Amino acid sequence: MTTTERHEFQAEVRQLLDLMIHSLYSNKDVFLRELISNSSDALDKLRFERLTRPELGGGGELQIRLEADRDQRTLTISDSGIGMSRDEVVRNIGTIARSGTREFLDRIKSTRAGEVPPELIGQFGVGFYSAFMVAHRIELVTRKAGEDGATRWASGGDGAYTIGDGERAESGTTITLHLHPEDSERALPDYTDERVLADIVKRYSDFVAYPIRFGERTLNSMKAIWDRPKSEVKEEEYKEFYRHISHDWNDPLRTIPVKMEGTLEAYALLYIPARAPFDLYSPEMRRGLQLFVKRVFVMDECKELLPPHLRFVRGVVDAHDLPLNVSREILQKDRQLQVIRKQLVKKVLGALDEMKRDQRDQYVELWSQFGPVVKEGLLSAEDRDKLLDLVLAPSTDRSEQLSTFDAYVSRMKDGQDAIYFLTGPTPEAVARSPLLEAAVARGYEVLLFSDPIDELWLEQAQRYKDRPLRSIARGDVALGSEDERKQASEALEEKRREYGDLLACLRVHLQDHVKEVRLSSRLTSSPACLVADENDLTPRMQRMLAQLGQALPPTKPLLELNPGHAVMERLQRIFRESSADPRLGLYAQLLLGQAHLADSGQLPDPAAFSEALTELMVGAAP
Repeated sequence: MTTTERHEFQAEVRQLLDLMIHSLYSNKDVFLRELISNSSDALDKLRFERLTRPELGGGGELQIRLEADRDQRTLTISDSGIGMSRDEVVRNIGTIARSGTREFLDRIKSTRAGEVPPELIGQFGVGFYSAFMVAHRIELVTRKAGEDGATRWASGGDGAYTIGDGERAESGTTITLHLHPEDSERALPDYTDERVLADIVKRYSDFVAYPIRFGERTLNSMKAIWDRPKSEVKEEEYKEFYRHISHDWNDPLRTIPVKMEGTLEAYALLYIPARAPFDLYSPEMRRGLQLFVKRVFVMDECKELLPPHLRFVRGVVDAHDLPLNVSREILQKDRQLQVIRKQLVKKVLGALDEMKRDQRDQYVELWSQFGPVVKEGLLSAEDRDKLLDLVLAPSTDRSEQLSTFDAYVSRMKDGQDAIYFLTGPTPEAVARSPLLEAAVARGYEVLLFSDPIDELWLEQAQRYKDRPLRSIARGDVALGSEDERKQASEALEEKRREYGDLLACLRVHLQDHVKEVRLSSRLTSSPACLVADENDLTPRMQRMLAQLGQALPPTKPLLELNPGHAVMERLQRIFRESSADPRLGLYAQLLLGQAHLADSGQLPDPAAFSEALTELMVGAAP
């Protein structure tokens, strides 16, 4: 007995359908690219399943067919792929289970009213729904490979769909679109015209590995672009293949053909995207290259081919010496795959370095998109030297907006032995840090880092070539020539003798919050700052570890005071009049709070800070 049920779409799907139906986007041809891509994926999955389940064979040729009926205004896309069960239809079409759905909808709303950019359609994995840009009703019949029954799904895009039993002799999926009338004003060509369909397939789907047929005619070339000589491939062909595998409408920033010969044979075609995907930092991100063995699809999202810090790279790898039935467990131990991975990493890092040298503007844009991810690789010693050469950072040298380590070294002052850097929570905060004052005043350049990952990898790297990396927020930083350092040390020692008793008094007031109160050689205009002891974690690093659930026993910072600041003279006068004056405790709280705020941290005791500020203001009133 055939049963048909009516269901409401998930709320997000209803919003999505409404956006698609009312889209003003001029290039609606994207719908066919998306549906063909889905069919290609289904065929890949069936071919892979047949490697271990021979009973799924014998179902005829793996292909995609287009059929059009001009009188009925229908376009049908069918494939002989893996198909879907009833539950899969509900899960994959009736709902959107991806965490990016809300962000997709938000991004759409932030564009021009009613417009659906095609790069978002592909990037967020909602391509099936793009068919509602050209159709007022969609019917789908599908049968899962290895199962007996078929499922029929239909919707007019009105917020609901029907689902029930269907009829289909073999596994696969058939989608019938009931098309809107041809309308040049709405950018709706006649999608029942073979010439229109052939042009779209040639433009977007020529590289699909399965025949796309209209009647007796095959519309695509099915050529494996990755093993063709680079001289025979047009740039536009590379771009279209990128769009096919990535569902990204933007052109790639860089195309990297790879050919490996010798002890093993493999081909690869890698792409560096122009924009970071919305889920770049999500654990659910789809990452990894497509893996083929002798042009036979084996695996999507093969994470073993590239390290996590290159997860933004898209592309395909065709390895001729791997077994077809390779599993992820085998891949993790396979020596040949490790050789391939090493070569791919070398090629990608080489391409990035070349772009940094020869296409600086492009590289700066790339770094803004993927720099924090690339820097994750610096947590490991593998390829660290090559990755350090790729790092860009703003600096206190205003002559160059972003600097490499190599460029920094070329500008170092005579006698300078270390590369100075400072980290902070935001570019603005680190650029305004009082810790920079003495270095800048004496003409020393400081590299500025503000990505969360920077605190971690700078702890690990420690050196660039033969130069130590030195944080100006830790320990004692000796600036200047040997004579200048000697003079500065003698002057600071004289101030220590002058303010020694006062510092001891302030230390008592702040003993619960700081390890030490001492005079600073870093400050020129600010009264106070917080630094870490030579072997301690910086306050920001401690906060980061706490947020990651890896809190260590708290380490107190050092409070440094500017011996040349007027506030020190004020405190010294108060102290000489009476070492028990309560204002000393109030000033101590204010200096500590001010130092925390300058470090973009939280006040250790907001109530005490507020109380001290109030009392001093009242005391200062005439």
